Parts: sequence; C-alpha cells; structure tokens
Amino acid sequence: MTLTTPFSNLLRHLEGSVRLILVVELSQQLFPSLHPMANPTENLDPNPPTREPEDEVEELNGDEGEVEEEEEDDDEGEDDDAVSNPQSLKTESLFRRMRSAPVPVRVHDVIVKGNTKTKDHIIEAEVDGVREASTLQELLEASRVANSNLRALDVFDSVNVTLDSGPPELPGTTNVIIEVVESKSPLTGQIGAYTRAEAKSSSVEASLKYKNIFGYGDIWDGSVIYGCDNSAEVGMGMYLPRFKGLPTPFSSRLYLSTQDWLNFSSYKERSLGLSLGLLSSKYHELVYTVGWRNLIDPSRSASKSIRRQLGHSLLSALKYTFKYDQRDSYLRPTSGYAFSSTSQIGGLAPDSRSLRFLKQEIDLRCAFPFGFYNAALNIGVSGGVTFPWGRGYQNRVSSVPERFFLGGNSSPVCSLGGPSALWGFKTRGLGPNEPKRKGDDERDFIGGDAAVTAFADLSFDLPVRWLRERGVHGHVFACGGNMAKLTENEFRNVTAPKLLETFRTSVGAGIVLPTSLFRMEINYCHILKKQEHDKAKSGFFLTFSA
Repeated sequence: MTLTTPFSNLLRHLEGSVRLILVVELSQQLFPSLHPMANPTENLDPNPPTREPEDEVEELNGDEGEVEEEEEDDDEGEDDDAVSNPQSLKTESLFRRMRSAPVPVRVHDVIVKGNTKTKDHIIEAEVDGVREASTLQELLEASRVANSNLRALDVFDSVNVTLDSGPPELPGTTNVIIEVVESKSPLTGQIGAYTRAEAKSSSVEASLKYKNIFGYGDIWDGSVIYGCDNSAEVGMGMYLPRFKGLPTPFSSRLYLSTQDWLNFSSYKERSLGLSLGLLSSKYHELVYTVGWRNLIDPSRSASKSIRRQLGHSLLSALKYTFKYDQRDSYLRPTSGYAFSSTSQIGGLAPDSRSLRFLKQEIDLRCAFPFGFYNAALNIGVSGGVTFPWGRGYQNRVSSVPERFFLGGNSSPVCSLGGPSALWGFKTRGLGPNEPKRKGDDERDFIGGDAAVTAFADLSFDLPVRWLRERGVHGHVFACGGNMAKLTENEFRNVTAPKLLETFRTSVGAGIVLPTSLFRMEINYCHILKKQEHDKAKSGFFLTFSA
C-alpha cells in the first residue's frame, strides 16, 4: 500500500539507500504531544513480546518521494483505507508537524553494523554530523551526507543509514543505525584509452587497486600509462581517509615517468618523484611534490632556448587548488557554473638546482539551458601565468616544463583547471618557437609564460530516439587562445592589441558518445585563424577524453 504525502516533496533529494524507519513507538516517544492519550512510561511490560521489523516499520523511499507502508498480512488484505489505520494517522500527524516547523530531536546513539574489517572509528568519523543534529529535518540531511561520505570511501558495496526510536525511558531521542556491506572483492582493476590535453597523443592507462587491507579504509594502487609516442609512467599510491586524527584524507604517490617531446620541443623529460596530499576536501586541495628531473636531447638538434635548460634539476613545489563545481554533469553540463583556481610555488628546497617559480591558473565555466531538445550552451574562459622568483629573476627564464603549451583536441567541456586544449591545433602546436639547430624548416615550440583560452559549446539531442536514450548527442563549438613570453623583460612587448591580432581561433561540429569510462567525440574542425609555424589543420578528428 502506498501513501503519498505532501511532505514527500521535501524528501525527494534523499538517496535511495538512506532509509527513515518510523516504528509505532517512534512518533509516540519523540512527539508525545501528537498522542495526548499515549504515555510510553505507563504499563510497560518488562518482557515485551518480540516483533518482527516488517510488522512495525514504514520505509521512506527517497527516489520516489513516497512513504511505503508495510502492513501485516491479515484476512482483510490491502483494501483497508489508509485513513482508518491508526499507524497511518500517526505518520500523517508527524509529517504534518515536520512541514509546519522544525521538530526537535536528540541523537541518543550511533550504532555501526556489518563491518568485520573496517574500524568503527573510521566509519564514525564520516558520520559525525548526525550527532550534532537538533531537529528531525537536520537529521535527515545529515544522514544523506553521512551516506555520501561512506560511499566515497570506496570500500563498501552498500551503505544504509536508518533512524530508529531511542530508549522508551528517553522520549525525544533516536538511534542512528549505520549498516554497511564491505566489498566482497577488495581487488579491482581498470583499463582505458584516453586523449589528454597535456599529451601529444592517445595513451593506454591501466590501474589495479587493493582496498581496505588494514581496515582503515586504506586504498593501495598501482598504475601504468603508456602513450603512443613512447611516453610512459609507472606509479604506486596509498590513500588514507583518516591519518593520525587529521580531519582530511592523506595520500602519497611515488612515480617514475618519461615524456617524449622530441618532435615538438626537442627534449625528453625523465622524472622520479614523490607527491604528498596534505589537504583534500570538497573545495580545497594541497599537494607537496618533490622530484628529480632530467631533460635530455638525444637528437642533438634542440634550439638555443631548449639547450640552455638541459640537465638535472630539483622540483620542490607546493600546489593549492580551490575548485567549486555546481554543474549538473561533468560529461554534458546543461546548467550551473564552475570555478577553479590553482596556485603553485616552486623552489622550497635549499638547493641551487631547485626550480624557483610562481604559477597561477584560473578557470571559469557556465552552462545555460535552452529548454528544447535538451540544448545547452557551455562557455568558458581560462588563463594562467608563470614567473621565476629569487635573486635576478628579471633576467632569468622560466623552466620549460612549467610553461604553458596550448593545443590538443580533448574536450575543454570536461576539463577544469587551466588553459590547455584548443580544437584543431596539435598539442604544443602553437605559440613562441625557435628554429632547431638542424634544418631551417623545423622549429621548437618553447611554450609561453602567460596563456589564455576561451570556448563556446552548444550541445543538443539528436532526432533519433535510440541515440537519445544512450546519451549520444551533437554539438557545435568555437574556441580561441593565445600565449606570450614574459621573462627576460619580454613583458614590455606584450600589449592587448598584439595579443588580439595573433589570437588563434577555430570552429566545428561533431557527435559525442559518452560511456562509463570515457567521452568519445567525432568532430570536424575548421581553422579560422592561425599564425606562421602553427601546426593546425581543418578536418575530422576522433578523440577520447577521461
């Protein structure tokens, strides 16, 4: 029997796995004013009969916003009117009061069930918010957040948060029951092919995770990335949701990578390093990275600017990221906005070979729905600047790996972080460049100290039902970008008219095929404006974005 209440609209945001169980005594104990004739302390049987939960509960379905009433099987069946059922009347009275005003309640206890390996304090730390709730409405919201936090640990197959009545001698109290089902298979793996803006070609990525080895919600993983350009990276990482009582997760990662930029910038980059995630929350992230970097030129054809930076260097940098994303989707946003700011300072180690630089990136995105064919306009603008610091910084050059390089056909709709992708232009295919040592027609792209990009993307449903049901949609887009050199007093030559005059732009249209692992796009790009030596062309492109 289904009983629909107006209060159900207030609860539609609850996840399906967050359940509010109201036993018959719950409304009597929490709200005795709703039952003036009821006194839970009178005539208490010291040995009350045991009743099955199915005989006394009502379950709230958060996805459908309806209260499902489970009745005892009797001779009358389910034909009885809900209004004539005293239990339904009590529930209706409870909901009526919750609609009109906050309902006071106090959490008596938080009970954890189902965890055989995971430590109790790991689970309780994620549900601290329910203890602070002072009204039933606040408790519902805190239960939803607690459920989301526990699922984010990625060590449970299912999570249920249940509200039950407190002790009979403590009216106005409730118990919060956390029921978890730990992962039956702690070992998981994933493999996929992606096209990233920072890479010049597609790559195959494989990862293997082992979850909750020691019962602290810990996740240990290993990953291998191999690019079609012979670049590779091997990494091992560890993640702890609670480390030594810290309020935020702690992560670490050891990596060994090789990047091949011979065709574009005449150097190879080899790095060995360690990154530590010091702060990680919904909006903030703080990471410290220390690594040993080596730039080599096996071809012996690098330009003068590249040759000056070959050799070993020490990277010791602290990076802070603030990210606020209110879009309704990452793959296909149709409403909302997002903002990202990344600040980085390098050169924290007292070593002469330590790279000293300051780097700032910002990114702003907005999505506007049109109301027909699920059409939406996504617009975005991003920019960044990097500069050396320290004694004699005005005459020093910035490190090539820390400069900005534009180009690549990965979708800027999905990415959020800074200037990078530019449809129709090859990765590292535009911007400041110099001739190589060998060959007059070959040039090295050396990157810029400042960069800016902008795009507009109009997505819409296709007039085929089979495609719409699978998320396949079309889009038309336009984008543009530019960058400049600022070091060695070059900033004096940078002016707004000059930047606009050398701005690169392109337009196009295509079809987007989203999957559970990646976003595939088949686009046709037309180059509107490019500069001499830019590597860009009009035509069809197939890309895969993570």
